[in-house]
Amino acid sequence: MTAPSRLDAALPAAREGAESSGVAAPALPAARDHAAASDAVLPGSADLLRSVFRRHAAGVAVITAQGERPVGFTATSLTSVAAEPPMISFGVGTGSSSWPVLEEAAHIGVHILGEHQRDLAATFARSGADRFAPPTRWHTGPEGVPLLEGVLAWLVCRVVARVPAGDHRIVIAEAVSGDPTGDGRPLLYCQGRFNALRD
Repeated sequence: MTAPSRLDAALPAAREGAESSGVAAPALPAARDHAAASDAVLPGSADLLRSVFRRHAAGVAVITAQGERPVGFTATSLTSVAAEPPMISFGVGTGSSSWPVLEEAAHIGVHILGEHQRDLAATFARSGADRFAPPTRWHTGPEGVPLLEGVLAWLVCRVVARVPAGDHRIVIAEAVSGDPTGDGRPLLYCQGRFNALRD
C-alpha cells in the first residue's frame, strides 16, 4: 500500500498519496529460468515499476496531519533514514487529497499498523472516504497531530524537508515523540493486497 505514494484507489493498490498511490499494475511476464531471463528484460516504465514493487512486501503505515480538518493516508513507502537525529521519510503524491495539508504542516503523525487493522488501512487508502469518522478511533496528540488508536507504534515528527520526485514529494521528518509499545504483529502489503507476517 496517494500514491505513498501509493495506496488509495479502490482498495489499496497503492503506495501513498494519490489516495494512496500506486494502483496495481497488470502482471508482466516473468522469466521461467535464468536462461530465458534475458528475453524478459523490459524497458523502464511506470508499469514495470509497479509490477516489480508488487513483489516487494512492505510494512503498512498511516500518515496523518492536521489542517482545517485532519487528513491522512495509507503509506507503504515509510523508511527509517537516520538515528542521529532520528529521521524518517515517506512519499506522497501531489495529487493526493492529503497533500495540500501536508505541504504546509509543521508536524505529522506516523502510525505502524497491525495485522488486525486491515480495515483501517483500507479506509485510509480509499479515495473519498471519511477517514476519521467512526469506526476510526483517534485523538489529538502532541503538536496537535491526529493520533490513531490501537496501532503497534506511532511517532509525531517535525517536517524538515519536502523533496520533489516526479509527481510525488519525499517528505523527511524528525521524530519528536512516540510510543512503540502497542500489541500485535505488523500488517504487510504485497501483490496488491494486505497480508499477515508468517514465520
